[in-house]
Parts: sequence; C-alpha cells; structure tokens
Amino acid sequence: MKKWAKNNVGFFFIIPWLIGFLVFKAYPFGSSLYYSFTDYNLFKGMTKFGLMNYQEVLTKRQNVTALAITFKYAFMTVPLKLIVALLIAYILNFKLKAVNLFRTAYYIPSILGGSVAISVLWRALFKDDGLIQQMIRMFGATPPSFMTDPNWALFIICLLRVWQFGSTMVIFLAALKGVPEDLYEAASLDGATKWRQFFSITVPLITPVIFYNLITQLVQAFQEFNGPFIITNGGPRGATTLMSILIYNAAFKAYDMGLASAMAWVLFVILLFFTAISFWSQKHWVYYSDEG
Repeated sequence: MKKWAKNNVGFFFIIPWLIGFLVFKAYPFGSSLYYSFTDYNLFKGMTKFGLMNYQEVLTKRQNVTALAITFKYAFMTVPLKLIVALLIAYILNFKLKAVNLFRTAYYIPSILGGSVAISVLWRALFKDDGLIQQMIRMFGATPPSFMTDPNWALFIICLLRVWQFGSTMVIFLAALKGVPEDLYEAASLDGATKWRQFFSITVPLITPVIFYNLITQLVQAFQEFNGPFIITNGGPRGATTLMSILIYNAAFKAYDMGLASAMAWVLFVILLFFTAISFWSQKHWVYYSDEG
C-alpha cells in the first residue's frame, strides 16, 4: 500500500481539482442533458419526459429568430474583431514613439469591456440625446435612434464587442514578434511594399494564431450575454435577443429549466459544429512551421 501511494502520489494532488470538476462541471453538464428531455420546473418538479423542448426550440418562431440573430451577431463581430485586432497589432509592432503607451491604451478596453459598468456607459453614450447623438448634431446631421431602431441596435451591440479587441491584439502582437526579421529584409530588397509583406509573409506565418483567436472568439460570441441584456434587454422588438437571453428568461424568469437546458444544448451543438468545421478547414489555410 505504501509503495502504491508513493508511486501514485501525484494522484493525491489532483484530487481537489477532480472533485471540483465532477461537482461543478461533469454533474451540471450531465444533469442539464437529462433535464433537457423533461418539463422540469424549478418549483413544480417534472411530469413529462420526451423531445417536446427540442421541438419548441427548433419550431417556435421566437426561438428560431433568436438563433438567426445569434448567428448574425457572431458572424458580424468575430471577423471584424479579428481584422481590427490584427491591423492594430501590426501597426504597434513597428518601432514607434511611445508604442508601449499605445499598447496599454488599446488593451484596457478588453479588461473593462465585459463589465456591467461599461455596458451601462455604452447605453448612456448611444441613447436618445446621448453623447454620440449630440456629437452628430454638432455637424448638422440628424442622428439615427440607435437604441430604438432595430436596424441600428444590433450594430451597437456588435460595436461594443469589437471594441474589446485588446486581448486578441496582444496575442497577435506576440505572434508578430515571432516572425523572422530576415524574411522582411529579403522582401524589402526584392521591392515588396509593407502591405505586400503583410499579406505574403506575416499572415501566412501567423495563421496558427489566427486560427486560435478564431475559435476562442467564436465561442465567446455565441455565449455573449452582458451587452445585449444590459444595453437593450433584447430589444427593440427582439432585434438583439440572442439565444443566451432566451436561456436566461426561460431559466430564471419562467423557471422552466427543461426548456432552458434544451436551448443550451442546441446552442452547444451548433457551436460544436462550427468548431469542428473550423478544425477541418485548417488543413487548407493554416501553416505550421514544423510540417515536413
């Protein structure tokens, strides 16, 4: 017994993590899957078992619309955020004056952007008679109603997400530091411009990091909640009602845990599908330097 304990001493060090994983990860994961097939109510219990929750999620107009808006939100914010973060990182990679100050300034929004306070501030900026509308009026133009116009509301929510590009930018900046300088020197001798070097040298060599940021930002976009909930509360007329808001409403307003679990699992499967597609596609565009 002593010999076994000595040879497996590492196991005892991971017991706290293992208990935490089973209690706070594995059990909720499995129980939500079970509840998704029931009509489980937080106060009334459960009486039925079947596919009724999934049928409601995939057929009810409100749910289908929320799924469509979630897709639209993800496919608007993820590419824009990656492009902005990469371009800013590329510029800050040059030896500029006070470059460290600019790096810090661009990184700060990623720390604050997900907080409730920033969402409240964002709502104050874009509301009717807010600072943004007042600035537009100073130039003699008539500003749109950002918070009450369905055509603008989702764009404002997406803009908040794109504004939080700091952490993605830092990861891109680290990748850019790893690109060999001699490649740029050789390209310059051949007469390549900075933009030509960017698309022919920089982008291909950092595609693994682009792929990593793509996956992480895709996961975060599909799980977005704070911005649309605090700024517009899903409005106007459901224009910013993402799937996460419907899950919240079903679970903590209607106490319908079965339906909320089904929504969460549908969202999980969709996200799993897009992640699998991304991993499959990487062989066509991601370059790994250790490949033979």
